[in-house]
Amino acid sequence: MPHLRYITSGESHGRAMAVIIEGVPSGLEISPSDIDSELMRRQGGYGRGGRMRIESDTVQILSGIRLGRTIGSPITLLVENRDWANWEEVMAVEPQKGQPHPVTRPRPGHADLAGAMKYNTHDIRDVLERSSARETVSRVAAGAVAKRFLSEFDIRVVSYVTEIGGVGSRISNLVSQGSEKRIMGLFKKAERSRVRCPDKEAERAMIRRIDQARTDGDTLGGVFEVVVLGVPAGLGSYAQWDRRLNARLAHAVMGIQAIKGVEIGLGFEMAGRCGSEVMDEIYYRQRTGRFYRKTNNAGGIEGGMSNGMPIVVRAAMKPIPTLRNPLSSVDIVTKRSFRAVYERSDICAVPSASVIGEAVVALVIADAFLEKFGGDSMEEVRRNYKGYIRQISRF
Repeated sequence: MPHLRYITSGESHGRAMAVIIEGVPSGLEISPSDIDSELMRRQGGYGRGGRMRIESDTVQILSGIRLGRTIGSPITLLVENRDWANWEEVMAVEPQKGQPHPVTRPRPGHADLAGAMKYNTHDIRDVLERSSARETVSRVAAGAVAKRFLSEFDIRVVSYVTEIGGVGSRISNLVSQGSEKRIMGLFKKAERSRVRCPDKEAERAMIRRIDQARTDGDTLGGVFEVVVLGVPAGLGSYAQWDRRLNARLAHAVMGIQAIKGVEIGLGFEMAGRCGSEVMDEIYYRQRTGRFYRKTNNAGGIEGGMSNGMPIVVRAAMKPIPTLRNPLSSVDIVTKRSFRAVYERSDICAVPSASVIGEAVVALVIADAFLEKFGGDSMEEVRRNYKGYIRQISRF
């Protein structure tokens, strides 16, 4: 059972999105602004659609925090959907006199058709409201709590975009060469970029690519990297498959809507190279009494455990399937062919997805951290952590 558990709830055009987080120790200082800043980052990025002009996400903390500190009980976070005012009848809880017109035309690339078949409904509205990427606002809110917890132990979770629509960045792979200082420098540049890419030349090309896709009535996907800095060796385990840290990270990142591939470290590139080229050699510095590596092709994880190097997770996001230039589909009631209808959508959401990636990675790392150093209060966790760090420093 996870030490840090969370469950999300809510529909895209419903009253609100919510998340309940269980397992956060008592005594963690946290404020709504810690969460709101992450929600704001999720809404940014060049290529976003009209929904982002309607919503201005802010959190309401309903439980688990008192006088600015966690109290050890489940934390409930709620983010209202401002667009709810336009959908009250369509998304009403009680039956309506004039039932809303059902959605019967599935969009290629969405959960629409498979979801309607699975849940035995002929109104696709039941499916698309929950399968929508709007759900990720809940995970970003939960991830903000995890980030705040990890920051108490100088663990930072950052991200940047390396590719959009086939336009790649020169900074596409840091695992072999990136020091923590350089990675933080790139992250700061990414935070100032409209596409969250620290490479200025690539940023300009990505924006032109997005503009062209908008003109063509098309959409774009891309690639982003999430890097975790300051993680001690020993999180995760080789003892069981489901305790391996890389498996847990891949599970979480693949759970983000539209993500179709995940790599740790060099990932697939390792398959085409010799072992002598990709294994990270181990050295020992007598002056500090520490082991170290000059490369990080493993992406900070060996044998399912963190090895003390930065953890690098790379994810590939498919193009958004809602297109202005529609594709062919079939009505689930009439069985007639049609051209899929367009609903308000983004052209590119890769920059936003990178922020969501940070959130889910932070939640996994926080869970693994509590698994290793667990306690009911922050004081207890700190004591356990400090004892372990002393232990491995003498190894």
